[in-house]
Amino acid sequence: MKKTLQVASVLTWFNLIFWGFITACLLLAATAIGPVALVGGVLLSAIPLNCYAALQLHKSIRRPAVKLSHQTPDGIRFIGFVSLFFGLSTVMGELGNLQNPGKMLEVMRESFSGMKGLEELNVNTVRLLSGAGLILGLAVIVNVILNLRLLRWYYLVHQSDA
Repeated sequence: MKKTLQVASVLTWFNLIFWGFITACLLLAATAIGPVALVGGVLLSAIPLNCYAALQLHKSIRRPAVKLSHQTPDGIRFIGFVSLFFGLSTVMGELGNLQNPGKMLEVMRESFSGMKGLEELNVNTVRLLSGAGLILGLAVIVNVILNLRLLRWYYLVHQSDA
């Protein structure tokens, strides 16, 4: 379980920093773009919230004297499944982009026709971006699964102590 805790801690910190930054950018963009970015930012905030709850779990596992709040397990479960949904959505979308990068490039050029530098995009760039998105989605999925396993292990240990 020690190795699982280490991997989960690394993924949790990575996801907390990366997705927290993306969420903050979306919430700031809501002032310029409008309510669409606000809704996206609020929904994506599930990932950093899940990571924060997971850090509380990790602290309780490392230091048994620190008790886990009664709301944290529910947060890990509920918000974890919302985060898992976003991770699966990201992975499925990026797999679709990797299967047909030419079509995705065409859609990007149509959607962002007024942007400079879009002519420089090619199929390899789309593949690279899709690969990065695939890795980010997998990081969220693996993190949620590991933290759910750690939560179950935490309950089994504390149940045997009682």
